[in-house]
Amino acid sequence: MKILHSADLHLDTPFAGRTEAQTQALKQALLKVPGLLAELCRRENCDLVLLSGDLFDGAWTQDSYLALRNALEEMAVPVFISPGNHDFLSPSSPYLTEHWPENVHIFTRPELETVVLPALDCRIYGAGYRSMDCEGLLDNFQAEGKERRHIGILHGDPTQVSSPYCPITTNQVRESGLDYLALGHIHKTGTLRAGETLCAWPGCPRGRGFDELDVKGALIV
Repeated sequence: MKILHSADLHLDTPFAGRTEAQTQALKQALLKVPGLLAELCRRENCDLVLLSGDLFDGAWTQDSYLALRNALEEMAVPVFISPGNHDFLSPSSPYLTEHWPENVHIFTRPELETVVLPALDCRIYGAGYRSMDCEGLLDNFQAEGKERRHIGILHGDPTQVSSPYCPITTNQVRESGLDYLALGHIHKTGTLRAGETLCAWPGCPRGRGFDELDVKGALIV
């Protein structure tokens, strides 16, 4: 099974402090990212797409919603979204107010829930933020079920135990029973392997400032 894993698109970033021309150019560059992900999904013949939150930066526009919606539909494979701290599930969230393609599942609860994909012999576990912060969600969690593959998707922080953004510890990863844990939130690519579980975060696909100059992209797993 091949997975496309991305996060932290931050569509509609305001780009404060730039000229109007610079701001518009940068916003247009961000709007191209969903389409590029769709192209990558098709080119790599991916079976599954995991989007680990902060797809929107906060306030959103119809342009960004449509760019994302159309790209997800073009992927034509199951897509799972785990909303994060910037795109949390407020009453006005596009995840709750707009229409999404049938191949898209958005986790809308602040605790882990599961979706089974029989065709892939796979069980997906995920949750979504209901506010700007989120308590740790992997404490005492363990995957269950007879499926061959168990995959988690969360917007979480594996770097700080005291983080307000769903802190995740090495021991939780080890005890989770997951084959793969797809994280978002950290804007630089990284991985953590504990026990039989590979945990990874793809970073943001496009740098938005001089503090985000390293290599950008998405993960093929």
